[in-house]
Amino acid sequence: MTTTSLHNRRALVTGSVQGIGLAMAQELARAGAEVVLHGLPNAAAHTAAREALSAITARPVVSLSHDLADPEQVARMMEEVLAAGPLDILVNNAGIQHTAALQDMPRARWDAILAINLSAAFDTMRLAMPGMVERGYGRIINIASVHGLVASVNKAPYVAAKFGLVGLTRVAALEAAQAGNRASGGVTANCICPGWTETAIIEPQILARADQFGGDRDAGIRDLLKEKQPSGRTSLPEEIARTLLWLCDPAAHNLTGAAIPIDGGWTAQ
Repeated sequence: MTTTSLHNRRALVTGSVQGIGLAMAQELARAGAEVVLHGLPNAAAHTAAREALSAITARPVVSLSHDLADPEQVARMMEEVLAAGPLDILVNNAGIQHTAALQDMPRARWDAILAINLSAAFDTMRLAMPGMVERGYGRIINIASVHGLVASVNKAPYVAAKFGLVGLTRVAALEAAQAGNRASGGVTANCICPGWTETAIIEPQILARADQFGGDRDAGIRDLLKEKQPSGRTSLPEEIARTLLWLCDPAAHNLTGAAIPIDGGWTAQ
């Protein structure tokens, strides 16, 4: 149960037809927000995500599949979203990854990762912020990853994009700091920085490690996380979503410009 009420609020969550993005969209919907979904053009995933949200809201749900690597498509997406009504909550969650040593990283992968993980967020933010400032309430929440705070080998473009996203978010926080007031909720911009989180993308790695321990999944997780995440526990997408929900509460009007790690102590080392 959540005590945050987002009735009459409207949200866009990019990369939200699965994983952490879908969990965040569901949590926003449970709090009463009208949520616009976005994800890669996979018809089955979009249908399943829309049905999951409709089961919560009992309303039709819109899902978009614009290519965030293309600035023109980002602009068209935002035009479509804003034409349908005010946008109160913007969650930039979409991202891609490619691992290779810096010297071996293809320039095309660098360009794609920077475009989707950083430049698309710049465009959605610059188009969403004026309306938020005018109304005195807005929440920009960028999913920056623990790699927006610390580096790892073989992830040069991803780390660069996520560090950039943290900086971009702090600039937005400063520029919107005086918008609105306590009663309206103000306009804030923050990053959530998850460490290891249980999503489909890491499940093969967990199972491979578990095989070394006779199929013990928890032992596999601890082995996978031992070099980075001191807690030895992953986060669940739903737990990341709860942090996002708190950031949307009007009581969080003075929590802005933060990069919040949910990383089991990774960045405390």
